[in-house]
Amino acid sequence: MKKLTITLAILLTTAVFAAAQTLPSFQFGVKGGVNLSQFSTSGTFNSDNRAGYLAGFWARIGALGLNLQPELYYTSKEATFNSAANETSKVTINSIDFPVLVGLKFGALGIGGRINTGPLASFIIDKNQSFGTAASNAVTLHFKDQAYAWQFGAGLDIMKLSVDLRYELGLTNLANNGYDQKLNLFNVSLAYRLF
Repeated sequence: MKKLTITLAILLTTAVFAAAQTLPSFQFGVKGGVNLSQFSTSGTFNSDNRAGYLAGFWARIGALGLNLQPELYYTSKEATFNSAANETSKVTINSIDFPVLVGLKFGALGIGGRINTGPLASFIIDKNQSFGTAASNAVTLHFKDQAYAWQFGAGLDIMKLSVDLRYELGLTNLANNGYDQKLNLFNVSLAYRLF
């Protein structure tokens, strides 16, 4: 009798986990977080990490443990450039970002993990630069109005809350002036599922 009870408990638990992954679902929510940005550059500049932020919306459509997660958020990305002459310059880029991630989800009963990856289109709406005195007379960085990146990440869902950690690899050269500058960043976000 004891073996039968244990066997039935294992089968029931397995069935619950399997059903949670196979049922079609649609979720929608809000998110906010922080990022650490750094330009990968070639030439006479190097870049240091700076903190920025993001805020926006996400949706998740899934079944069979797979999901598609489009997002739309406003983000501020900052980086500091150091020239060979020890001049420090700060760049802030504000953009509307649109990642479309494909992922795997595992877990059940409101608790689960996710891994995801996918492309991101970034539409730059504002670019601010502050240069040291010598650099401001010699250099003005000209950035493109859109950029593309690839995101890799993992997340944890607990009921209606989610925490995500992602790395964003810049694919587009942002500079219009001959310098090779790609923006890479880490971001951590907290999300709340509305439905």
